[in-house]
Amino acid sequence: MDSNKKLGLIGKNISYSFSKKFFEDKFQKLMLKDFTYDIFDLNEINEVENLLADPQLLGFNVTIPYKEKIIDYLDNLSDEAEKIGAVNCVLIRDGKKTGYNTDAFGFEKTLLLHKKNHQDKALILGNGGAAKAVKYVMDKHGIPSITISRNSEINFENIDAETVRDHKIIIQCTPVGTFPNVEDCLKFPFEGITPEHLIIDLIYNPNYTQFIIKASEKGAKTVNGYYMLEQQAEKAWEIWNFQKK
Repeated sequence: MDSNKKLGLIGKNISYSFSKKFFEDKFQKLMLKDFTYDIFDLNEINEVENLLADPQLLGFNVTIPYKEKIIDYLDNLSDEAEKIGAVNCVLIRDGKKTGYNTDAFGFEKTLLLHKKNHQDKALILGNGGAAKAVKYVMDKHGIPSITISRNSEINFENIDAETVRDHKIIIQCTPVGTFPNVEDCLKFPFEGITPEHLIIDLIYNPNYTQFIIKASEKGAKTVNGYYMLEQQAEKAWEIWNFQKK
């Protein structure tokens, strides 16, 4: 009998992936020969049904654009995943599929590492799964935040420099500027950014998005998504391996 334990990542157009290399390196380091980590590129979320039918699948990560859509295919949600309304990690045990949100864990670690006391109000750019995890962390720490999206009251068309100046934490949660479209940048009043600001862009590829470059030109402290990604992956590994049966 083949005892192969399968893990992987579901998403759309995910030719590049931090997760595959991260976990393959981990398997090698821990000398785990029976683990594999694959990329499952799905055109539509319902294609996940074929994947879920595989008895060797132990779990998987979820990325754009399926962090919310995957919920319909799961049996249970962790408290965080339920409150956030988005899942980026799924554990399959005894046929039961449980959704977790390790983005919140990764983002919280990033935020607490860099946040200064005067940075007490946040702007969250975007309203997808990652933005929801960010909002959850802000609420947990009592940091007032405004979510800016295409259709929100304050949106990318009408946000002004004064609002930006007034919110010293800005988290860029949209995929705009991700490889290969590295020249793209959100429309944003960068003139409102000051050296008092903390700017976190959740994108990790490229290291420096146009958004980060423009913010750092204003003297802001800038951080990309790499540490968050690493932390959420470590947390996923913990969930897949150490959940009590």
